[in-house]
Amino acid sequence: MLPPSAAGAAAVGVNWGTMMSHPIHPSAVVEMLRANGVDRVKLFDADPWTVAALARSGVQAMLAAPNDQLESLARDPRRAREWVRHNVTANLNAGVDVRYVAVGNEPFLKSYNGSFINITFPALKNMQRALDEAGFGQRIKVVVPLNADIYSSPFLHVNDAPFVVNIYPFLSLYQNPNFPLNFSFFDGDTKPVYDQGMVYANVFDANFDTLVWSLRKAGVPDMRIIVGEVGWPTDGDRNANVKYAQRFYTGFLKKMAKNVGTPLRPGHMEVYLFALIDENQKSVLPGRFERHWGLFTYDGKPKFPMALNGNGKGNDLTEVKGVLYLPSQWCVFNKDAKDRYKDLPASVNYACSNADCTPLGYGSSCNGLSHDGNISYSFNIYFQTMDQDVRACSFGGLAKITTTNASQGGCLFPVQILSVSGRVTPLILLSISLLLLVFAVL
Repeated sequence: MLPPSAAGAAAVGVNWGTMMSHPIHPSAVVEMLRANGVDRVKLFDADPWTVAALARSGVQAMLAAPNDQLESLARDPRRAREWVRHNVTANLNAGVDVRYVAVGNEPFLKSYNGSFINITFPALKNMQRALDEAGFGQRIKVVVPLNADIYSSPFLHVNDAPFVVNIYPFLSLYQNPNFPLNFSFFDGDTKPVYDQGMVYANVFDANFDTLVWSLRKAGVPDMRIIVGEVGWPTDGDRNANVKYAQRFYTGFLKKMAKNVGTPLRPGHMEVYLFALIDENQKSVLPGRFERHWGLFTYDGKPKFPMALNGNGKGNDLTEVKGVLYLPSQWCVFNKDAKDRYKDLPASVNYACSNADCTPLGYGSSCNGLSHDGNISYSFNIYFQTMDQDVRACSFGGLAKITTTNASQGGCLFPVQILSVSGRVTPLILLSISLLLLVFAVL
């Protein structure tokens, strides 16, 4: 059973992505979800390791077939039946509360150059047919999470499935330098916009109602809408910071708690906050902020106080328990290696090509570091990503290991956690590193 606070946050779920180098054990994440009263999650795949942790947890799940599976699902109905058998039937039998299956994620974005235009709908139909044949068609609905620029889906209406839309007030601000900052938030500190008798005090409501109006025009005025993604990043851009993120979530969750809806669709809303934990391996093509959407840091700690029930009283987020860290050591710039300074640009570029240096960007949390500080950050984040392997803190003598915390001001030089993914075994790497040190001494 979920704790009593779950009732106040019943309409608020979270997106749980796993594109990080050092994931936290899924069972620990699920316990954190339960402790925070989160009763639904939206996944971006159907990874067995992650989904299995949801079994008998009381947390509802939206599973997903990623975009790279759309072509095979569209081409061969047998692939859809197989997908349902492995990812829906098996998980339901194991006690996972599957409620939705997402077919792709924002497949019609312009950046995909139309790659998924002709295959998303066939994949959607095959997945729905497979669920029907398995006897789950009435219980589990197929959806296609779409960006807020796409408003048409009669097939979903016929099958009584909701329209899932992703709305990002932050992106409105990021993409338009003239966008009014305060219109991104919910505290009323902005001049309202009037549209055909409707009054809008924030861009979220205006964007949501654009979809409502479009569905009315398409002949499906009563179609249910789910906000699949909504949130605010905390780093990687001058407007991506903890202050603005806390302001956004405080106002948004208060709005959710009041069940006021929007001018064209008042009342209860179902939303999924984006996202749960920072993901340091996400693509930064849309922007450096992509790796910093999490409500929690890479090690499962809340970034700021927040009450999911929206009442602003207590119920602050609970951190993930039992997270273990690598030793308290950092890799920093060795200023004594003056004869190797010519190799610095290539070394820094190599480090940042293989680890997450986005906090160093303009307007980001570590933007104010000195020249040497930037180098040290680059070397350290690579060292931590490589599980503190001593070979990852060499750079031809330009780097050295220190046990003095290298963090500076508001810039955190992180110590990585112990990975539980099975992709890397940190203790084994450390043992290898110690052996290398012994051989070096001999």
